Amino acid sequence: MVWTSRPVRRIAGSVRAPGDKSCSHRALIFGGLASGTSSFTGLLEGDDVIRTGRAMSALGAEVANTGPGVWEITGVGEQGLTSPAGELDFGNSGTGSRLMMGVMAGFKLTAALTGDASLSSRPMNRVLRPLREMGLKDTAGPEGRLPFTLTGSSELKAIRYAPPQASAQVKSAVLLAGLNAVGATTVVEAKATRDHTERMLQGFGVKLGFKTAPGGATEISIEGKQPLFALDAAIPGDPSSAAFLIAAGILSRQGDVLVEGVMSNPTRSGFYDAANLMGASLGAEERGLAAGERLIDLHAGYAGLKGIAVPERLVASMIDEFPILAVLAAFATGETRVTGAHELRVKESDRIKAIVAMLRVNGVGVEETEDGFIVEGCGGPVPGGGLVETRHDHRIAMSALVMGTAALKAVSVDDVSMIDTSYPEFLGHMAQLGAEISEG
Repeated sequence: MVWTSRPVRRIAGSVRAPGDKSCSHRALIFGGLASGTSSFTGLLEGDDVIRTGRAMSALGAEVANTGPGVWEITGVGEQGLTSPAGELDFGNSGTGSRLMMGVMAGFKLTAALTGDASLSSRPMNRVLRPLREMGLKDTAGPEGRLPFTLTGSSELKAIRYAPPQASAQVKSAVLLAGLNAVGATTVVEAKATRDHTERMLQGFGVKLGFKTAPGGATEISIEGKQPLFALDAAIPGDPSSAAFLIAAGILSRQGDVLVEGVMSNPTRSGFYDAANLMGASLGAEERGLAAGERLIDLHAGYAGLKGIAVPERLVASMIDEFPILAVLAAFATGETRVTGAHELRVKESDRIKAIVAMLRVNGVGVEETEDGFIVEGCGGPVPGGGLVETRHDHRIAMSALVMGTAALKAVSVDDVSMIDTSYPEFLGHMAQLGAEISEG
């Protein structure tokens, strides 16, 4: 199902950011664990999040959609999660499946986990290793790929764990297992990663400990057997989804894009920081708080960009935005170099290979490296004209379609169906801003 994005003269308008995917997953999970009924507005209703809700329902929580973006979750409380009657199918969701492994590890249950072809190709050992150390049993093979069955324990052993690579999913899975472990579980982060798990757990009444270790690492500790209490909250707008709209505004010669209600969190701001280093002049206006997160309205207009060496300190805070950053780099003058991004190898696709292929097929000079890539910018519109293999990766699909709005020739993608996993309104929002994206 090929879709094509054609060059347009102007990308402009105002769009409200969709609910943040990371926060939406956690809202359903924590609400399902809590005592009482939680209510959330603005929850992202993408396929990934819906599957997390179904999993929590299968494990014993009551999950109800009462209106557009409005959800009520009655948690299991002291009763705890129970074994599901059937398989838990996480579709394309790496976040949902990995967080849920940590959650289920701390309960006396057995569950069979499965996913689509993309999810089943991704190694899960980086999450399973610390969980096994705590007491989780599983039937995963040597590479830890789905499908497999796991068996949790209500007597998990607390551990101290330092992830070998910066990963919010690994950190979160260990902390969530620690929620029901015996004793205090500690995760040591050499580099800060997104902290939505910590922020939202505290919103549900869980106490965490934070300490700076020698060398500047951060130690995050959670004492086991703490209860969660229901809450009502609004889900903040997703900065990862907003990045595509902002990039379209930057690349359009008559760009004038306003994205409202975007979460502003230092652990998620790397793309915007990098774009400003490249020459974008982004405007931001404060809009208050949602679910403990600061909200802003973001404004972007056309900017002539220059290539940069992306500071490694920004990598963890923009790991999902490298495909769209690569598109900005393709339009920039000079070389853009990305290093320290090993994590891209284990996303929905091998994103380093997917990014390189996306740019090459559209006439952009790019080199793949072990932990990143080097883009030789075109100093203006890229040639375009290529058909991009999306590799079941929603962010590659959206990035290529944004590229097409400002390229010399139309850019096509081989599939758009997976965009629904994270941003169901993407095609509608792009059309609202003036993009011409259609099937064929």
